[in-house]
Amino acid sequence: MSAEPAAANDWVTVVDGQPLRYFDRRFNVDAIKLLPGEFAGEADNTMLVTILGSCVAACLWDEQAGVGGMNHFMLPGDGGVQTGSGRYGVHAMEQLINRLLSLGAERARLRAKLFGGAAVVRSMTQSDVGESNISFVGNYLKTERIPVVASDLAGPWPRRVHFFAGCGRAFVKRLPVIEAPRIVNDENLHFQRLKACVPDAGSVELF
Repeated sequence: MSAEPAAANDWVTVVDGQPLRYFDRRFNVDAIKLLPGEFAGEADNTMLVTILGSCVAACLWDEQAGVGGMNHFMLPGDGGVQTGSGRYGVHAMEQLINRLLSLGAERARLRAKLFGGAAVVRSMTQSDVGESNISFVGNYLKTERIPVVASDLAGPWPRRVHFFAGCGRAFVKRLPVIEAPRIVNDENLHFQRLKACVPDAGSVELF
């Protein structure tokens, strides 16, 4: 997925194999930008940012511990393979929960906010992906007994999500529907790249 680049005046740090970290001057906070298949968990109030089309982002946090995180997955389930890839919902959820527990969160205190799953292109294929992602994450969290306290799901809109890890506060901007084809195309291109190769650990790919 193509997220908007950090603003020209933002401070950007690229670390090999890790989501992009930068300083967001608009919110005046440290931030992490997530692409499809990525996740992040933080033990402070770092802002986690992503842009969603038919993908879903689950934001989990433990308010008492001051720990929270976000994932961004493209497809439900595990894809029928045991790759552990975060582009699939099962692995994305397991990775995020394990990360938060390692930071001091307790499973019984976790709460969730869910975003995305849009039918951003009027076709059966894209609609099914969004709906399937929504159904998967709802069932997964119900099974894990993690309450969903807020959500902004489905509809025709792409979304930009800002989530503050430590306190669980979230801001969502519904983007113009006219941008949907570009965002979906970027999602699909990114998915094809993930399937085609394993990126070199020393490379940085911009798209």
